[in-house]
Amino acid sequence: MRCLLYSQSMDMTGNSILITGGGSGIGRGLAEAFHQLGNRVVIAGRRQEALDSVTTANPGISALTVDMADAASIAAFAQQLERHAPELNVVINNAGIMRPEDLLSGDASTAEAIIATNLLGPIRLTAALLPLLRRQRSSTIMMVSSGLAFVPMALTATYCATKAAIHSYSQSLRYQLRDTTISVVELIPPYVGTELMPGGTVNPRAMPLDEFITEVMNLLTTPGAEEVCVERVKPLRFAAQSGHFDEIFNGLNAAMPH
Repeated sequence: MRCLLYSQSMDMTGNSILITGGGSGIGRGLAEAFHQLGNRVVIAGRRQEALDSVTTANPGISALTVDMADAASIAAFAQQLERHAPELNVVINNAGIMRPEDLLSGDASTAEAIIATNLLGPIRLTAALLPLLRRQRSSTIMMVSSGLAFVPMALTATYCATKAAIHSYSQSLRYQLRDTTISVVELIPPYVGTELMPGGTVNPRAMPLDEFITEVMNLLTTPGAEEVCVERVKPLRFAAQSGHFDEIFNGLNAAMPH
């Protein structure tokens, strides 16, 4: 099945790009790939050490700190970013956390933390940066969801729910911005070899990060991509349409502790 819809085209060079969660994993991989193409890249995250590791290894990438779970931090960050990169025209909302949950415990603190970072964070940041993006000749907002938005892994219930919400939010945002010069792209990763969950970098079931980044960058050269899926995520993305949702859901969750 297709996983490329079409809108305005995203240029791959000559941009000023913000990537949240850019200190590791998919965020770092995208930052380095766009930097190598000659874009100005700013990464953001909570952990200064992780950000410093990226900027040291990639002279020219700059970094700012932000706590994506904190509304005041995001507001201050948006003002700082506008001073630091007034030509900003691409925002990649990538920051996120994934934690296992026992939904029978009666404790909602883990769910609340995930929602604050994964859902409220990108919504708040997008709202704060829209005036700046609208001043540019053309701009792009990329929302990073997940294949688990379409077939949830029950052990990480709230993570999956936030990614499903990001998918829905992206569709509505794209529609509301349809008469502007801002395009909205949704990147839908499969299980990628990162430390989003412990052991991810050595799990043979995970797609190697370098392979994922290479395929994504190739897909983004397709004019006007709206939904970007590598081949390995398509069974999840189209599980309902293909009639295999129950089979895939049960297979994904069969090994989950009861």
